[in-house]
Amino acid sequence: MTKKWVITIPVCAILAWAAGTQQDAKTVIGAANKALGADNLKTIEFTGSGFDYVIGQAANPNLPWPKFIDKTYNRVVDLDAPASRMQRIRMQGENPPRGGGQQPVIGEQNQTQVVAAGSPQVGALRDELMMTLPYSFLRSAAAAGDAAVKSQTMGGKKYTVLSFTGSNKAAVRGYLNSDNLVEKLETKIDNAVLGDIPFETAFSHYKDFGGVKFPTHIVQKQGGYPVLDLTVTDVKPNAPANIASVPAALPPAPQVATSEKLSDGVYLILGGYAAIAVDFKDSIVIIEGGQSEQRSEAVIAEAKKLMPNKPIKYVINTHQHFDHAGGLRTYVAEGAIVVTHQINKPYYEKIWANPHTIAPDKLSKNPKKPKFETVADKKIMTDGNHVIEIYHQQDLGHNDGMLLVYLPKEKVLLEADGFNPPAQPLTRTPATISPYTANMQANIERLKLDVERIVPVHYPADNRKVMNKELLIAVGKSN
Repeated sequence: MTKKWVITIPVCAILAWAAGTQQDAKTVIGAANKALGADNLKTIEFTGSGFDYVIGQAANPNLPWPKFIDKTYNRVVDLDAPASRMQRIRMQGENPPRGGGQQPVIGEQNQTQVVAAGSPQVGALRDELMMTLPYSFLRSAAAAGDAAVKSQTMGGKKYTVLSFTGSNKAAVRGYLNSDNLVEKLETKIDNAVLGDIPFETAFSHYKDFGGVKFPTHIVQKQGGYPVLDLTVTDVKPNAPANIASVPAALPPAPQVATSEKLSDGVYLILGGYAAIAVDFKDSIVIIEGGQSEQRSEAVIAEAKKLMPNKPIKYVINTHQHFDHAGGLRTYVAEGAIVVTHQINKPYYEKIWANPHTIAPDKLSKNPKKPKFETVADKKIMTDGNHVIEIYHQQDLGHNDGMLLVYLPKEKVLLEADGFNPPAQPLTRTPATISPYTANMQANIERLKLDVERIVPVHYPADNRKVMNKELLIAVGKSN
């Protein structure tokens, strides 16, 4: 007969063990704050220089995210609010510019980013500060209900690892050295294109500034790529923050889509990033997938309202930058074929296989294998009535696989990031012509396209029609 053994552990012993674990975390946090001189730290101002990198804006899928030079960098943080004001002078880091935002930085660019207490971005700011400042990390650990401590050796060096669950339900880990200073942070975050990706921060070369120790070198990576490399030269503990509070904002309004008829069966869809829907005989073609699932769902709903009882068969993707690829997975979940430049197919197949567990999207809940049709230099799509011509925009610094989409019957050109018109119509040529805009006009001339109206995906704020004459003014060929 098999004997069954029952081991009884007194409840008081379990409670004592749990209390000991919590006490260990509390002790570690207290020792770290003391080592950092952060017990009475309310605000911090730090100044330096370095590099930042634009997430998801590589010139092609095989390159790292593009680098920009932060000639000067100053940030003031109210740790209690929280609130933040960042000011920097930014310069192009790679010349000729490769990728990196809508237009290249010409000369020096002054940037200010403010998140005030009470603004809708406070939650995101709290998470960002947790991964940017050791003091904010320790505050988050202290506020967590599940902070735990263990010892770990890496590279022959012993660390105390302080961990807890972040606001997105992913584990957050901080590695403290023998001096109780935070050397490394790691967690995972959601990226609409890449899925669950690692977010890491390394702190080194701590120095004492007025009794507070601050890392003079901060390096951050997301998805294995650098996003910030900052060398700090001056720190002012408890400096006046003077970041004005703002009233609590209402939740963001849901995505809406409005439409304009360009011709029979061809509709411009606005209300965000612009898209065009074309009514083929047995299906719908969407030109430009949008930046997010929310935007894609709004465009799809509007297209199906305009052309009921038809499936979305194709979505044409201008390029792989995240703000133009963030909504593609929604179309894959719809069963649509992705039409994109041939350079992007292996990339999309790889990244769309990544898990999306932190913020599950429509495709992760309804998995489907993506289907593609690729473009080399030119592709024509037609149902015998409507015609869509797709061309590779050659020699563009912004993206190697950029596509121009031309509707010859309508004489309409949809383009992304070649020409981003200002809020008011151009009446004279800018002092400095954007090389992206000049390149787009050169490609139009090369292809001999008869363009009357331009549809920029980044549609102008006043929702006006952008005619070809405005492009010619922008490149100095009309007045």
